Amino acid sequence: AFAPGAMLPATARRTPATSTKMQLWDDGKSQGTGVTAIPFAGRPETPAFDGTWVGDTGFDPLCISGNLDMKFLREAELKHCRVAMLATAGAIAQDLFSFPGAKAVLGDAKMTALHDVAVSKGSMGQMLFWIGIFELFGGVAIVQMCTDETNTRKPGDFG
Repeated sequence: AFAPGAMLPATARRTPATSTKMQLWDDGKSQGTGVTAIPFAGRPETPAFDGTWVGDTGFDPLCISGNLDMKFLREAELKHCRVAMLATAGAIAQDLFSFPGAKAVLGDAKMTALHDVAVSKGSMGQMLFWIGIFELFGGVAIVQMCTDETNTRKPGDFG
């Protein structure tokens, strides 16, 4: 399977087989303003759903986009995605690796049991405090982005 091409016997070139095309939901229907996520509810009447956003299906049943700045909502979504990815990596890492000093404080607890041990030892409170400090500084950048028209920072871009 990994032999160089010169060692393999020459074969005639085959034409690629044609396969069936994967049917997408409402394939061929115009995306954007032509798509409604909840058919009986219709599309929200907010400027955010004008059909120009990628993946705009009109899903906003509570009309949150009409009450909050879209820059803030995009920032929040990106931040939540990044935290979820880090949490997943952390959940896997604490089961696979042993970190110095962690065994003395947390013992052999894994996954959900580790959360309970960290709360009882006070580690989670300390994490909440420091993450809250970082969020205060991040909040200043978000307020500047949403209120200052000359600010060119895009949501989620901290550097």
